[in-house]
Amino acid sequence: MANIPFQSINWQIIEKTEHPGTTGTSYWQTLHLGGLRIRKVKYSKEYLADHWCQKGHIVHCLKGRFTSELATGEQIILSEGDTM
Repeated sequence: MANIPFQSINWQIIEKTEHPGTTGTSYWQTLHLGGLRIRKVKYSKEYLADHWCQKGHIVHCLKGRFTSELATGEQIILSEGDTM
C-alpha cells in the first residue's frame, strides 16, 4: 500500500452498483487502489447481508446508524461519525 497516490475522491462520478441482501439492498461505490478497496455503501431500511465476510474492514458511519453482527453473534453499533 505504499503506492497510493494522494488524491481527493469525487464520489459523484463513481458508478453505483446494487447488491441485494437477504432483505433489503446495499448500493456500493467502489474505488480500487492497488490491493486496497475503498467503498462508500448505502443500505436500504431493514438491510440484512446474505453472507459473512471473513476480511478485515474499517467502517465509518457517515449518516444514521449501523449495526454489524459478527459470526459470533456479537453486535457492534455505530452512529453517525463513529468508526470501527
